[in-house]
Amino acid sequence: MSTHSPHTSALPLDMMIFGGTGDLAARKLLPALYMAHLHGNLPQKTSIVALGRQAYSRNDYIEFVENMSRPFIGKMNFDESAWAGFLGLLDYLCVDVINDPDFTSLARVSDAGAERVFYLATAPTLFTTICDKLAASGLVDANSRVVLEKPLGRDSASAAAINDAVGRHFKEEQIYRIDHYLGKETVQNLMVLRFGNSIFEPLWRAPTISSVQITVAETVGVGSRAGFYDSTGAMRDMVQNHLLQLLCIIAMEPPVSLSPDAVRDEKLKVLRSLRKMSMADIARDTVRGRYGRGAIGAEEVIGYLDEADVPEASSTETFVALRAHVDTWRWANVPFYLRTGKRMHKHSSRIVIEFTNPPFSIFPDSHGGIANRLVIELQPEEAIRFQIMSKQPGSGMQMHPVELNLDLQSAFPQRRAEAYERLLIDVVRGRLTHFMRRDELEAAWDWVEPIIDGWSVLGERPHAYAAGTCGPSAAAALLARDGFAWTE
Repeated sequence: MSTHSPHTSALPLDMMIFGGTGDLAARKLLPALYMAHLHGNLPQKTSIVALGRQAYSRNDYIEFVENMSRPFIGKMNFDESAWAGFLGLLDYLCVDVINDPDFTSLARVSDAGAERVFYLATAPTLFTTICDKLAASGLVDANSRVVLEKPLGRDSASAAAINDAVGRHFKEEQIYRIDHYLGKETVQNLMVLRFGNSIFEPLWRAPTISSVQITVAETVGVGSRAGFYDSTGAMRDMVQNHLLQLLCIIAMEPPVSLSPDAVRDEKLKVLRSLRKMSMADIARDTVRGRYGRGAIGAEEVIGYLDEADVPEASSTETFVALRAHVDTWRWANVPFYLRTGKRMHKHSSRIVIEFTNPPFSIFPDSHGGIANRLVIELQPEEAIRFQIMSKQPGSGMQMHPVELNLDLQSAFPQRRAEAYERLLIDVVRGRLTHFMRRDELEAAWDWVEPIIDGWSVLGERPHAYAAGTCGPSAAAALLARDGFAWTE
């Protein structure tokens, strides 16, 4: 069953994927495009051209897709006829992005009247060159769109430079800065949870809410990305985009509509309301960590410094925990705890809203525990659980927490599109709501960059934590000082 109505655009689609032989294209983009094709969400006339430096023929590339992309399509979704039809949409061009003749050949394979989508699944350092060459080859017009993968730059200055360069050839409404977390079903459901249910709005503020936790934990290490990752780190790779976007959706005011700018205006206000950290704040309220040797399940794994292509003297963090504040009336004095890390004890992304305890308890042995907690699970499963206190069966009035559990998989048994599939369909249909606007990106960097610079000034190396654990003990102490604990 399709999660979208069939595509009805009369214009053909030319999708050109720069970095078409990379991991992102193979594991995410091509399987997502296959699923969109399977469910009728691509225009009837669609061409997908992969671009890379490998000297592949078209047949070579089809073999690459069979070997590298097909395994990432679930058996229940695989259809031989649809797969053959999808492969028929694919082409490949060997392109060196600094070579003008290659871009001339790209212009020759593109339909002059098509909607062109340029997906830049490359290093951000190539974005400027690619856009300049596309424009010089006459490929950029009013029907063109460009998709920029994160991280967009490594600081405010480089992000602004990339935005300026891309903006010379594409209008803001043609630029799709993708963050795949904004394509997740449960993340998009946060808007409905907050603004479609009157029960929550009066409570969604200080002093009713005592704290907010946002965790994105991974069990994987850096793998083949070590060379890239060591120049990036968890703060740039995860906090600056994924975690701050989740914070925005939790903390934003109700937008006047679901139009792209109405939603993004409210998210921008949150980013601009984040309290700037002093050096004392950075030392007290942030924790950097780096995984060492340990075990994930029954598998022994090496530490970060033992990974291939990681310098022995590396000071890069694979874990970040921090306490943030949104300085608005709604969120005055409510701490937002953000945490992300690699080689953690389990793969999990969740948001935890902790409500304040009743001002006075008439029940014995209540121990001042958290009475109400809203847990929003984003992955690996999607669920919303609301913890309330209930009487424990038996004599007396002993309390015990119980959960009202909304299992979204059971409530909505139809197929759920993956994040990249949903966002690619949005790109094709010109929907910008779930993509970052330039001023959002720059406001996020304005808050994150001083923290990164502060770490450099402080000169502290990341705290060690064993792979397969919850991170360094300093991250637990960060919450314990305020009387809270991470929800595992």
